[in-house]
Amino acid sequence: MLLATSRMADSKTPIHQQAVRLVLDVANGRHFLSKLIPPALWAADALLCGLVIWKIPYTEIDWVAYMEQISQFLSGERDYTKIRGGTGPLVYPAAHVYTYTGLYHLTDEGKNIFFAQQLFALLYLTTLTVVMACYWKAKAPPYVFPLLILSKRLHSIFVLRCFNDCFAVFFLWLAIFSLQNRSWQPAAVFYTWGLGIKMSLLLTLPAVGIILFLGSGLYSSILLAVMMGLVQVLIGIPFLVNNPWGYLGKAFEFSRQFFFKWTVNWRFVGEETFLSKRFSLALLGLHVVVLAGFITRRWLKPARKPLAALVVPLAQGKSPFTLKEQQAVARDITPQYIMTTMLTANVIGLLFARSLHYQFYSYLAWSTPFLLWRSGAHPVLQYVLWAAQEWAWNVYPSTPVSSGVVVGVLAITVGFVWFGVQEEWEPRTAASKDEAAKR
Repeated sequence: MLLATSRMADSKTPIHQQAVRLVLDVANGRHFLSKLIPPALWAADALLCGLVIWKIPYTEIDWVAYMEQISQFLSGERDYTKIRGGTGPLVYPAAHVYTYTGLYHLTDEGKNIFFAQQLFALLYLTTLTVVMACYWKAKAPPYVFPLLILSKRLHSIFVLRCFNDCFAVFFLWLAIFSLQNRSWQPAAVFYTWGLGIKMSLLLTLPAVGIILFLGSGLYSSILLAVMMGLVQVLIGIPFLVNNPWGYLGKAFEFSRQFFFKWTVNWRFVGEETFLSKRFSLALLGLHVVVLAGFITRRWLKPARKPLAALVVPLAQGKSPFTLKEQQAVARDITPQYIMTTMLTANVIGLLFARSLHYQFYSYLAWSTPFLLWRSGAHPVLQYVLWAAQEWAWNVYPSTPVSSGVVVGVLAITVGFVWFGVQEEWEPRTAASKDEAAKR
């Protein structure tokens, strides 16, 4: 009877309204066709990658320098301070060396750039697969997914420039996916290997620590932290035994001064301010303050305890949770919590970084769509902010206006997450758990 009534109602509804309702249902994940959107977009992007490689000329920036550095490594050089390429010294950790050593052999010592581009297209599509899986696991609606494949700058970073950031991003998303599936050890390995390729992943380290602490428990998280540290030591041994301070100083060079002319962000403050120590310290201070605010007022909410009740036992080397409390806390470390926390830490770090180069968009492009959705922003506003961000990152060279848009969208994203995602980090009651299960 109800089905017949529904059909009669549908027959009276104008066809254009039925079409709009169908589109909205598919876009919001309420229709069986919704599941077809991610694979269809992936297939379209695979075709796009092929067209980009075929039609758009490769742009040489760092690939030759990478290959020159690897050639010196394979020739026996183990002093990091002496390994150099055309664009300067080697300034990435050891996993970068091993990763590009593999590429060196696969691409005829770096000469077969066309094959390298195909490998990076495969890397891009594999990373996109993991990203889409993370989004689906976190119940992101299908209308968000088109933003994952529309970035001109992101395709350029992967298949036209072959930057090492592409590998770091791949392992970051593998870590996020593993965390969502509570595979703590693989997540730790993926994360630390990505960090071993480029230290930009340090931006998400606070989130990784909190997720492991709340999700797996104090002692397990300590063991995982030790394991991550050991991996960094082991991959660095060939260089550490030769010149330990030279390796640490180059691979993790926190004091490196970036050129004003290459920056994508903060150009609007002027070169004198940009290069000043005061500006650098101000950004660092703001980063610490905002990060501390999120940690204490948002990310630690599932602990169900005030900060002092967590810090005092930890200072004594004890877990602040009983076994029953730990189980309750771990249940609240959901796939949405994990992804929101990881990506928020990443965007906070990018907001307060003094200098972002174009390849850093690889860390941002797949973060913003999710965070804007989680913030509760209207879908139209989500697309408008994404488009503004994409435009700004495609202005070359950057201008005061484009850099202002870069910083502005980052700041808006962080603000939206702070005010719009509060319930994400709140402990769930039995009622809220039942409601979440129904969704």
